[in-house]
Amino acid sequence: MTALRIWPQEDGQPVTCQEKLRMLEENWQEVQQVLADAFEDAVLMGVSEQVMRERLAELVSSLASPKVGRA
Repeated sequence: MTALRIWPQEDGQPVTCQEKLRMLEENWQEVQQVLADAFEDAVLMGVSEQVMRERLAELVSSLASPKVGRA
């Protein structure tokens, strides 16, 4: 059994809406699976594990915020 994941908001308070929590968990599971598959494929094709980890981290770091430009 997995522990309940806490999703903090900007003010530090956790998200409590059950629908939002369900969506966040579904998204987390999907992203986790896609990243695991991509990592496994790359390593099995001969890519360095360290390089693949670095590139995945760079990918996450490069994500643009959907809040940029919003008032």
